[in-house]
Amino acid sequence: MPQHDRPLRVALLSYRSKPHCGGQGVYVRHLSRELAALGHHVRVFSGQPYPELDEGVLLEKVPSLDLYNDAAPFEAPPVREWRDWIDALEVGTMWTAGFPEPLTFSLRALRELRTRRGEFDVVHDNQTLGYGLLGLRSHGFPLVTTIHHPITVDRRIELEQAEGWMRLSKRRWYGFVGMQGRVARRVRPILVPSRSSADDIVREFGVRRRDIDVVPLGVDTRFFHPRPDVARVPGRIICVASADSPLKGVSTLLRSAAKLATERDVSLTIVSRPKPGGPTDQLVDELTLRDRVTFVNGVDDTELARLLASAEVAVIPSLYEGFSLPAVEAMACGTPLVASRAGALPEVVGEDGGAGRLVTPGDPEELAAAVGELFDDGAERARMSAAAWRRVQERFTWRAVAEATARRYAETVEAARARPGGRGPRR
Repeated sequence: MPQHDRPLRVALLSYRSKPHCGGQGVYVRHLSRELAALGHHVRVFSGQPYPELDEGVLLEKVPSLDLYNDAAPFEAPPVREWRDWIDALEVGTMWTAGFPEPLTFSLRALRELRTRRGEFDVVHDNQTLGYGLLGLRSHGFPLVTTIHHPITVDRRIELEQAEGWMRLSKRRWYGFVGMQGRVARRVRPILVPSRSSADDIVREFGVRRRDIDVVPLGVDTRFFHPRPDVARVPGRIICVASADSPLKGVSTLLRSAAKLATERDVSLTIVSRPKPGGPTDQLVDELTLRDRVTFVNGVDDTELARLLASAEVAVIPSLYEGFSLPAVEAMACGTPLVASRAGALPEVVGEDGGAGRLVTPGDPEELAAAVGELFDDGAERARMSAAAWRRVQERFTWRAVAEATARRYAETVEAARARPGGRGPRR
């Protein structure tokens, strides 16, 4: 049997896997489900928050101290409850304003897996890029790595917007990025979701282009599809984004909504939970939008799909995206999309005016104009809706993602066997 046709035993690593936002948990759930449907045996190793997984996929919890949980962020347990030196490293890094999880998860994963080489044919890391991965390679594990985009871009945008002592704090928080670049240069193959992301990873991390394969992400069309039974709410705009992340451009969207509100009856639904008293929460009040903006969080895929289908226009106002699952989900629901001409969004949306509109990132006036034009043209919304659904069906399915990823697994296993002293899958 050809190697690429054999079921493989996959350890899929994800240092945090929030189920319905942030991208990583979404990627892990849908990729693992489709890999299992292809006959592969997938075991997910994740820190908190743990992912939601489908039948046929096993979860092995690799618990951190969960220092960034929603209920009590930045609260460390008493010293007597620390389990080992990795816990001490995690707390110490947090206490000194750093973000420890990529490093500490990779060290815990190394400790968990190093004696289990016979159980797995390949390890797939989902953007941890911690030093522990190099240890797994030294223990003989064939390794595939996904990088959605280089976090150096996030760091640069946040530093540009930070002032005073916050710049120093942000620099320390993003201290892990140097480690990620060093690890990225030593692992291969690297899977990325877009050509734009590949170019950025080459530029930002110094990775060789020949070590990168582009595998676009998918959408779960069991949930995200046109819903003629859901009525569009006149004047409703929807956005799925991390509300307080400058990278996601929510402040631009709020300013454009304020402009639109002076001309027409509009409402804005943002699928996120902003920090009370944080920058987004404050801006809503400054723009007197409290009665027009609704924040929604904790929704499952069915609820999210129905929300998307209820809006007349969806907006992705990001300053950068390595891919953008929310854009594809909106397109799959047939909701006319306006997105920034930033990062991979032009690759996802396609030609401006086809399956979606593209606007200058960070320009609330241009965004408001594009959204207003769609509000005023029902025929154009209907045409764009149909075009978006066709584009999703042609390009963005999780089955295709899994098939392409499994081929990379097989190639990586074969390459490992071909190396002197290499070992292939044990049966």
